[in-house]
Amino acid sequence: MVCIPCIVIPVLLWVYKRFLEPVLYPFISPIISRFWRKTPLQDAPQEKTNTAECNGAANGSTANGPKTVADKKAD
Repeated sequence: MVCIPCIVIPVLLWVYKRFLEPVLYPFISPIISRFWRKTPLQDAPQEKTNTAECNGAANGSTANGPKTVADKKAD
């Protein structure tokens, strides 16, 4: 059985996009354009490159060396 929000939310979104948005968009778009400008960023900062070498180990290795894992059960 499908939950109620899983049916209602997509239907409401479809009704909005299909019928309400074409009517409301001309009124809403000037307000929205004030908040979201389409100007590009000027002189974006350069990202730092990682100079550490990869030693082929996936999870569990650190820059200081491999981790040692103690046994959970010692007999």
